[in-house]
Amino acid sequence: MAKNTLFNKIWDSHIVKTLKNGQTQIFIDLQFLHEVTSPQAFGMLRTLNLKVAYPNRNFATVDHIIPTDNFARPFKDPLAEKMIAEIEKNCKENNIKYFGTDTGEQGIVHIIGPERGLTQPGMIIVCGDSHTATHGAFGSLAFGIGTSQVRNVLATQTLAFNPLKIRRINVEGKLKKGVYAKDVILHIIRLLGVNGGIGYGYEYGGSTIDNMTMDERMTICNMSIEGGARIGYINPDQTTFDYLKDRDYAPKGQDWEKAVAKWESFASGNDAVYDDIVNIKAEDIKPMLTWGITPEQAIAIDENIPERNAQTAEALDYMMLESSKPLKGQKIDIVFIGSCTNGRLSDFEEIAKYIKGKKIAKGIRALVVPGSMQVKREAEKLGLDKIFIEAGFEWREGGCSMCLAMNADKLIGDQLCASTSNRNFKGRQGSPRGRTILMSPLTAAATALTGKISDPLEIF
Repeated sequence: MAKNTLFNKIWDSHIVKTLKNGQTQIFIDLQFLHEVTSPQAFGMLRTLNLKVAYPNRNFATVDHIIPTDNFARPFKDPLAEKMIAEIEKNCKENNIKYFGTDTGEQGIVHIIGPERGLTQPGMIIVCGDSHTATHGAFGSLAFGIGTSQVRNVLATQTLAFNPLKIRRINVEGKLKKGVYAKDVILHIIRLLGVNGGIGYGYEYGGSTIDNMTMDERMTICNMSIEGGARIGYINPDQTTFDYLKDRDYAPKGQDWEKAVAKWESFASGNDAVYDDIVNIKAEDIKPMLTWGITPEQAIAIDENIPERNAQTAEALDYMMLESSKPLKGQKIDIVFIGSCTNGRLSDFEEIAKYIKGKKIAKGIRALVVPGSMQVKREAEKLGLDKIFIEAGFEWREGGCSMCLAMNADKLIGDQLCASTSNRNFKGRQGSPRGRTILMSPLTAAATALTGKISDPLEIF
């Protein structure tokens, strides 16, 4: 049983009471809301004649259904227009801060929380979205929840949870050139499996993780859910504090020093006990690609697609790929760079360094979608938009875009997409036959330039 970990410390400090069914009622510091999972929750509150208990602990944005080519209202999609109108109304009626498209503050929920300084160490955070684990990069416990739970938090600011086992995942050493945080988490998921984390929270550590930026740490934690883990987190340190300092909602003045001291106290102790420990060498990680229909079905870029058998047949048939052949060199149709996994400024800065003065391959469509309007503004201030546009990429407004295609950005037919997003499930990107290969931003950029899956080290 885990002891003296960040999970135990935060969990114990948030207990309201132990329920008769054995679950623990936990106080929730912060809930993020978006347009997809909140309308029904607000509707249930109205039916029950309940009010929002703590409006100041709930923050909302619109991201999933937003059209990234044009924010002009009304949206062309009547359902999207109805959903954004609903969240605007619900936030106004309940005095909840809403980061709307008209404010310049809008963005993907898991990007605006950190960039605004709302996400802080020691918190328990929830959102009606599976990739809420992203916020764990700051030393918080961040849970994706369902719509009825969104309602419960709105009404009581508490939730009932079962405690978790904690697996410590140590990544030690220096990553090779061309290997990024996205490759690290795909390597971990391939190693442990998509069901390997069931019943666990993942604590990431080791020298490789310690030396990562906050953007890289968010990429790691973002995909914890793809490995079956309920949450993923990284202990807060000076990198965390430097990122948060002076952000809009971060503590100021004397409150800042007090906050940092408190945040430091939540970190797992040197004598922490874990339910399981996994050790990984950074030197063993290469640029990674998914070949199948789950993030676990992944290979290094210099490996062949697995042999055909009972376990691989379904994925091979859906992906229309040949077993025992390289994935490198496979022609693609679309490149998507963005999402809550890899839609941050540093992702675009890294790519821009290498594609400046180059052109994407003929016949390829390539989208670059900032994760928030703040990311978009900062990128444009640096001239990154011009580099992408001159190279042939489409430069978009902030939003989820082609990650899950609840908007106009969708695959058509059996198009094959090289994507920096987090899921490669069947039909994930909008077409029932659309195919997705997950990879790092630089691998995606190399692929866009050649029109076929390419090793960034060979291209750049």
